Amino acid sequence: QLSEDVERVSENPTDEREGEMGVDEDTSSAILPDSELGTSAPSLRFSKTCLKNVFSVILLFIYLLLMAVAVFLVYQTISDFREKLKHPVMSVSYKEVSLYDAPGIAFYPGKARLLSCKHHYYDHILPLVNPGQPGDIDCTTQRINYTDPFTNQTMKYALVVQGPRDVKKKELVFLQFHLNETDQDFSAIDYLLFSSFQEFVSSLDKAEFMKGCESSYSSWKFSGGFRTWVKMSLVKTKEEDGSETVEFKQETSVVNYIDQRTKLRSDQLFFVVFEWKDPFIQTVQDIITANPWNTIALLCGIFLALFKAADFAKLSVKWMIKIRKRHLKRRSQVMNHIS
Repeated sequence: QLSEDVERVSENPTDEREGEMGVDEDTSSAILPDSELGTSAPSLRFSKTCLKNVFSVILLFIYLLLMAVAVFLVYQTISDFREKLKHPVMSVSYKEVSLYDAPGIAFYPGKARLLSCKHHYYDHILPLVNPGQPGDIDCTTQRINYTDPFTNQTMKYALVVQGPRDVKKKELVFLQFHLNETDQDFSAIDYLLFSSFQEFVSSLDKAEFMKGCESSYSSWKFSGGFRTWVKMSLVKTKEEDGSETVEFKQETSVVNYIDQRTKLRSDQLFFVVFEWKDPFIQTVQDIITANPWNTIALLCGIFLALFKAADFAKLSVKWMIKIRKRHLKRRSQVMNHIS
């Protein structure tokens, strides 16, 4: 019966065109002889259509996966940016100088007396001629009395000495103190370092200046009967409000002093040397590694990829619907011809 219908359509093409006004030439040409219609052509067409549909579904899933990845990247980028804002990173930089601003060295000698003070260069310290006897005081010194900033009752006496400046020539300051007697089992002299001796000199209220220094800086000791060598390094810290604080780091080495004086004495001699460790000023500051412009650029790229993936998915869905409609239309045309 199918063969007779095919022959009838082949013999009467005019009548068939009149009976099928909505059918185009491609559809009518799909009616093939019996041998081809039942074997290769329908299966080949079905295989291509099925392959296209499967490929479209896979492509749609890929686009959806890309959209999910883009959404995750947006969330992760915003979270990282907020985390970096909360936790700045400490940055350390070094600046090399040839001359330091001369620091101030405040000594609290108590009953001890300054015998000599001198600036030396190139680490060359001449032997002491008369140890324990008054010598030359070639340093700039000032004496100041002020109340203890922690008790506001005790009066403190400080001897402020100008520290070394020229780091290239290895300038150092060598001081000798003498303590005649002490009521303790050990003898030591306290000292502290502050950043600028010139600020102390130009200060209108030197007592308040020293109280502020004692509140801000740490104090150290050097003992009697030894030569104490102090090598200083300067650390500047920039706070979040833009202010800058200065502190000293120091390396201390102690060498025993052999007292070669002829008579056995009960007094104590103190020797201390102050020198810069290196010509580098260490600057510490907190920096925020989160760059808003980089974050905005990354988000723009992610959103662009997101919209492009959504557009591709939309076109893929339209393409699949179009292929499906075309397939149903051809199938209905074939069934009409057969019927």
